[in-house]
Amino acid sequence: MLTKFDPTNQKACLSLLEDITSNANQIQDSVLEAILTRNAHTEYLRGFLNGQVDKQSFKNNLPVVTYEDYHSYIDRIANGEPFDLICDRPIIVLLASSGTSGGVPKLIPFTAEELEQRMLFMSLYRPILFKHIEGRSEEKSLMFYFVTKESETASGLMVRTMITCVLKSVTPANKFIWDQGHISPLEISTCEDTTQSMYCQLLCGLLERGNVSRLGAPFASTFLKVIRFLENHWSELCSNIRTGRVSDWITDANCVSGIGKFLEAPNPELASLIEQECSKTSWEAIVRRLWPNAKCIEAVVTGSMAQYIPMMEFYCGGLPLISTFYVSSECSVGLNLDPLSKPCDVSYTTIPSMAYFEFFEIKKYHQETGHDPVVVDLVDVKVGHDYEPVITTFSGLYRYRLGDVLRVTGFYNNAPQFRFVGRQKVVLSIDMDKTYEEDLLKAVANAKLLLEPHELMLIDFTSRVDSSSFPGHYVLYWELGCKVKDVKVEPDPEVMEECCFAVEECLDSVYRNGRRNDKNIGPLEIKVVRSGAFDELMSFFVSRGSSVSQFKTPRSLTNEEALKILEATVVSKFVSRKVPSWELHELHSSR
Repeated sequence: MLTKFDPTNQKACLSLLEDITSNANQIQDSVLEAILTRNAHTEYLRGFLNGQVDKQSFKNNLPVVTYEDYHSYIDRIANGEPFDLICDRPIIVLLASSGTSGGVPKLIPFTAEELEQRMLFMSLYRPILFKHIEGRSEEKSLMFYFVTKESETASGLMVRTMITCVLKSVTPANKFIWDQGHISPLEISTCEDTTQSMYCQLLCGLLERGNVSRLGAPFASTFLKVIRFLENHWSELCSNIRTGRVSDWITDANCVSGIGKFLEAPNPELASLIEQECSKTSWEAIVRRLWPNAKCIEAVVTGSMAQYIPMMEFYCGGLPLISTFYVSSECSVGLNLDPLSKPCDVSYTTIPSMAYFEFFEIKKYHQETGHDPVVVDLVDVKVGHDYEPVITTFSGLYRYRLGDVLRVTGFYNNAPQFRFVGRQKVVLSIDMDKTYEEDLLKAVANAKLLLEPHELMLIDFTSRVDSSSFPGHYVLYWELGCKVKDVKVEPDPEVMEECCFAVEECLDSVYRNGRRNDKNIGPLEIKVVRSGAFDELMSFFVSRGSSVSQFKTPRSLTNEEALKILEATVVSKFVSRKVPSWELHELHSSR
């Protein structure tokens, strides 16, 4: 576990980082010993270890599990059974995952100790960032966070998202830390009405534009949602600034109180300046123009978020895009120690004190033939290989598969560094073909390059398999936007057909063989949806327990209700008119 430290002492923080990464193996052994010793009496561990707490017994007897294997224990706790089913410490809350990978949020056990560790983990990043980006002491960040309404289990345990849990854990005693670093008052960020919260956070940021040194959100998709909201509300925001009075529809008491600290008097000069920038034909570099002292944007742009990089670069005007952490609802894993690296080069350095880490080696041959993958310890991973993290935590998860795909890029001291590749599961399959998230992301990234000469951007996308026709085929839902304001999006049919073909050309040899020779896969189809369709999709998932801050568009959809939402927004359809290439020598290329 991380020992307590002073996050304002940069030298001490960096020294701690050197120590824990240099002693990764010893720390990992200590973490596992502590977890097993503390939790040996729990029902879960007794059933497999019968009181044994040594590493070899752990590896020999404890199965590697998924959430599906584990959720019965969590359900029992949610329904009132004691926490010592899985953990020696009281479970204070159940964390709700984003709910976009599997369709329904997972519930993850969370203790007060784990909350403290996560706060320390996040604090460790501040000195790393300031090592690379200098600023004035009075400068603050404009970070867009959104909480969700909490629910309650039968036993009275609260269910919260990670962001909600962190923000609502701030107390009067430590609130000064928030106030020192953030523009928006905490009471605005913790407003459960996302629309009012977003509006007021933007209003605060515009009023204090000169003191904003960093902007951001948990994910690139969240940040872009804020920018689109600004596109639709900048005129009203300027009116509020000009009159010194917030709009009447802002009724949340905390928002009204919070914004009152900033909107104290009319400021027509500032309103005119913002109006001048927002009314220009193009919104290219709008973030840099509105916040001229901003030095970077903090938002995850790795994995499935990588597809938003072109839009982020367009709106942010060359400001560095910084992916800070690799965290999940289940565990904090790693930090980006090179904040100014290009988004495509970001690696996360594992922090070995956060959990006990093991790794499944991923090979598509293993996935497709059912062979058992190899499980290795943290320090035994190999550069260039792909792995899925398997975590054992102090909060009661044991040999739990995270479902992510990580590629080892190197080591920092003795701690491995990983690039986030994507999710583990197959996202599309019709016959013998198996398209993984990484494959789909690469194919779409290649195809959307064809849009750029036409001033079009891919706002968001997802996919599904259509088996209603024979043979079945892949369907992509694309929301398009224009780089020029107030221009109707009318994609050229020839360009879109070429996009269909470009996606197919990037898919693997099994898919292309199925299309070209076996003819058991039909032509790929792109359905263009109206503007705002993916906001509607997000609203659907938020209504089912996800949160705006944590939402990640699923790259494949199977939920029938969600598919109906998208189908209702389709404005045009295009199919691939050409057959992708395939050569005989590719037959064994995946082996």
